[in-house]
Amino acid sequence: MAMVKKSITVTDQQDAWLKAQISAGHYGNESEVLRELIRERQLREEESQREVEWIRARLIEGEDSVKTQGYSGKSLDEIWEVVEQEHSAKQG
Repeated sequence: MAMVKKSITVTDQQDAWLKAQISAGHYGNESEVLRELIRERQLREEESQREVEWIRARLIEGEDSVKTQGYSGKSLDEIWEVVEQEHSAKQG
């Protein structure tokens, strides 16, 4: 993969943290630390988008259900239990 050289500015505290990560042997250099942070952020954003899509799908499913079947006879606790089970299954 092609690399692009960047120049960034960090605070003294951030610089000390970067150096500590390298000193601890977690990374070989500052670029590795920053690339890892970027990858983690990208994954979080992707996961957030998937969660939003999952919630939208459940809302649409609920609206469609009301249109075709009427309101649910389940209690709020029963509904939450189903949601939690589906969410846990999705998390793997």
